[in-house]
Amino acid sequence: MRAMILDRPGTPLAAREIEPLEPGAGQLLLRVRACGVCRTDLHVHAGELPRPKLPLVLGHEIVGTVLRGGEGAVRFAPGALVGVPWLGWTCGACRFCRSGRENLCERARFTGYDLDGGYAELAVADERYCFPIPPGYDAVHAAPLLCAGLIGYRSLTAAGDALRLGLYGFGASAHIVAQVARRQGRRVFAFTRPGDTAGQQFARQLGAEWAGGSDERPPEALDAAILFAPVGALVPAALAVTDKGGIVVCAGIHMSPIPEFSYDLLWSERVVRSVANLTRADGEAFFRIAAEAPLEIAAEPMPLAQANEALERVRSGQVHGAAVLVV
Repeated sequence: MRAMILDRPGTPLAAREIEPLEPGAGQLLLRVRACGVCRTDLHVHAGELPRPKLPLVLGHEIVGTVLRGGEGAVRFAPGALVGVPWLGWTCGACRFCRSGRENLCERARFTGYDLDGGYAELAVADERYCFPIPPGYDAVHAAPLLCAGLIGYRSLTAAGDALRLGLYGFGASAHIVAQVARRQGRRVFAFTRPGDTAGQQFARQLGAEWAGGSDERPPEALDAAILFAPVGALVPAALAVTDKGGIVVCAGIHMSPIPEFSYDLLWSERVVRSVANLTRADGEAFFRIAAEAPLEIAAEPMPLAQANEALERVRSGQVHGAAVLVV
């Protein structure tokens, strides 16, 4: 089967023929239809996440058709369209798993990092961590839901009941979260790279009532802000425009260093917190929302062979919405 392989961080992915896969006990064998290109893939590719399985098939926003299941795999019938997220396996026994926080499992394995992912023609996945794709989505437009949507939803939940919500970095996650937030009656304020007028217009089209550069102040103080851009300097910037008791949520798995800032920015019971990974309960809740009325997913499809180009386009901010590899 064809796959795009990461042999060493910081080097281009190599197109290669590898041995066909077989599902193990409890696993599904999937014909990959599409795989989203996530910013986390950039961090793995660049070596900013320190312990990837090598050689590695990247990709954790997988949508595929079930070919067959291994022994004991009975959740999905052949032909079903399913999604595979970042969380690929948990132990079920550690204190985090036993307390409903499997996203923090001490022995968790992650798709496209510890486990081979979806930049390939075939993939295997533990059926317990797969989600059925709701009607109304084809593979390309469903793929970004598997991380951009899921992590965005967990981040939105972490923001509490904030009415005035700021979104820093209006890309794959934010353009989905903005729609969910608007359905919940929240007001959305979007922050892009300074001068990105196209990105700001894109945000307004999806319901943001204000859009500007990350170096600008919104017209009102925010009740919460979610940082999707992995830029540490945005933490004090977001705190500076957040009202008393507000929450700043750092949604990424990696971020550049956060600069020193005055305690005045944190005082008045403001909170800075992170979001790590996802739980299956997050996925079930989010896909119920996605099924109620299809979300508008901005996806730029590219062939699997152009995976390196897709990574670079995401890295340089040239994609409005999500890049998706079509297999």
